[in-house]
Amino acid sequence: MNITKTLLGGVAFSAMILATSCSALSGIGGAKKVKEDKKEEQQEAVLPRDREQLTTTEDLKTYTSEDIKRGVVKGDWAIETVNGKVVVGEKAPYLRFSPVEKRVYGNNGCNYINGPYQYDAATKTISFGDMASTMMMCSTPGLTDYEINQALAQVRTYDWKALDNEYYLYFYNETGDQVMSLMHQNFDFLNGTWLVKQIDTTDINDPEMKMVIDVDEGKVHGNTGCNLYNGSLEIDMEEANSISFSSIAVTKMACPDPNHETELLYALEEASTAKPISKDEVIFFNARGKQVLKLVRTTDE
Repeated sequence: MNITKTLLGGVAFSAMILATSCSALSGIGGAKKVKEDKKEEQQEAVLPRDREQLTTTEDLKTYTSEDIKRGVVKGDWAIETVNGKVVVGEKAPYLRFSPVEKRVYGNNGCNYINGPYQYDAATKTISFGDMASTMMMCSTPGLTDYEINQALAQVRTYDWKALDNEYYLYFYNETGDQVMSLMHQNFDFLNGTWLVKQIDTTDINDPEMKMVIDVDEGKVHGNTGCNLYNGSLEIDMEEANSISFSSIAVTKMACPDPNHETELLYALEEASTAKPISKDEVIFFNARGKQVLKLVRTTDE
């Protein structure tokens, strides 16, 4: 399978421009110049460019856990293992399935890839066409781009199962051997209206300080106890149980003292993981594992 052919249509990969520049310079500046340009390509590989290049289309925004239960293959999946080995790469490998385009986009641990795929939920069959790839140098040793592309070419069937708040997708070859496992995180437990009960270790007793979260739409809105706010909830498939709040907009009404508006906004900015401690209680932690928020479910809007 030709995994390095030139991309035709689809996502515009800026790394291809870097590769072309490197080729042109090799004839002018000699081996030393080529070495310098390849070093720049390695640095490009670690940049968080996937979210900028792969725009989420409307069909992926409406992706729900019910789609997974029906066997629908779409949305974001982190590649966990290939042929039983944990993947290693400069970036966390993942695939993003777009049924409307009948294409899959992603990263194989170093390079961006895309190609066609087709599947049948009734028979649980799935296959991938030739995967186009960028050509950046991969400096991290281990299970990375070649093995992932090779495994995708062998995929014939699939299955899935749910474990707590995560879904796992399994790909098998024609003899029934598992060649790849992928993980999609289920944050449905965050859906609903919540009262803020703690910020860091400070107890909050304000019935107006609320959050309303819609996971499928990726939206959050609420009240700081004084001002209204709204923003986005993003789920990061590249790291287990990883979320973030972003683009938080707040009204500008003057708030009487004492209030905890600033602390709440800082906590939302810091939150990077979420964990249910019961069906009606959720804790958010920052990247260092410190609790930044505790929410309790409420029926009051």
